[in-house]
Amino acid sequence: MKTSSLLLLAYYALFHAFNNPASGKAKAGITQAIFGTMPDGKEAHLFTLTNAAGMEVKITNYGGHIVTWTAPDKNNKQENITLGVPTFADYLKGTPAFGPIIGRYGNRIAKGKLVLNGKEYNLPTNGSGNHMHGGKVGFDKKLWNATPVNGAEPALKLHYTSPDGEEGYPGTLNVDVTYTLQKDNALRIDYRATTDKVTVVNLTNHAYFNLSGMKRDVLNQQLLIKADKFLPTDPTQIPTGELKPVKGTPFDFTKPTVVGARINDTTDTQVKYGFGYDHCWVFTDQSKKLKLGATVYEPKSGRFMEMYTTEPGVQIYTGNHLNGKVQGVEGVPYTRRFGLCLETQHFPDSPNHPNFPSTTLRPGENYQSTTVYKLSVK
Repeated sequence: MKTSSLLLLAYYALFHAFNNPASGKAKAGITQAIFGTMPDGKEAHLFTLTNAAGMEVKITNYGGHIVTWTAPDKNNKQENITLGVPTFADYLKGTPAFGPIIGRYGNRIAKGKLVLNGKEYNLPTNGSGNHMHGGKVGFDKKLWNATPVNGAEPALKLHYTSPDGEEGYPGTLNVDVTYTLQKDNALRIDYRATTDKVTVVNLTNHAYFNLSGMKRDVLNQQLLIKADKFLPTDPTQIPTGELKPVKGTPFDFTKPTVVGARINDTTDTQVKYGFGYDHCWVFTDQSKKLKLGATVYEPKSGRFMEMYTTEPGVQIYTGNHLNGKVQGVEGVPYTRRFGLCLETQHFPDSPNHPNFPSTTLRPGENYQSTTVYKLSVK
């Protein structure tokens, strides 16, 4: 065979290897497509972030939802590891918060009341009588302005301006959230915000992870949390104010422990209140540096996730209220405990607990928070 023919064959082989995710290499970058149309006629888009290893994360600027995240198992099989619904219409109908940005305030505020500079503010409440995840039309239901950033580590920059008084919150809040798919198979989320009036901010992402690739529930996945305390709650899941040691309780994940080991311990009041785990763990390391907060390991697939964050706590939710009525992108019913949320955040109801780290943001200050979810196999 002529040298020119050999070179041509070699070129095509390299081209195929570079663009075929199954080969372990892909063309890194970000693409954009129309995902659907909002009721007011505005278009929502779906952005696909791809790194050179072939990992893909699909994110929509409607609520900043992580729609799918494909990651390799120990046999290099790419499968989705986050819960999501098939169509944009499904997202408009509403989901149990499958992967969106949560704000202004992630988690709960007791009775929807907070006091800032001596003035009381009343926020919308849910069936339990508390304010939840930013209100009736929180950041998860907003169409964000999107700026895709191409490159070896593709990023999606989202911006939303929340007007003064929205959902009862004071101050015009300018929010930027950037998703970056890194070369090391980690998804980094950077949150930034400024305000023109004193307000409260507690942003997070509400992704449900299932490292089995949607083959089974999360009860046999091994969870480690770098936290020696957690926040007990009242029956409506508002923190009592106590920081309780996890030692000797079903909340001790200081060593890798399967999620289902003690999740049905009916002798534990806190487990009963949450119908399983739906609590905030307090990291032993309370610094604002980026530190390891938790790990999750799925033995059959071999997938291993490390979660790093600058936040002081993480709300662990084990999909206790999923009931199989919602089907995912693969057509699999999402039954009870089919997903595991690791919502990095400040503590629930912080505005009403002076002993908790403050969530108050003032004019001239910059809210900054970073969380990284890194995938590997072992």
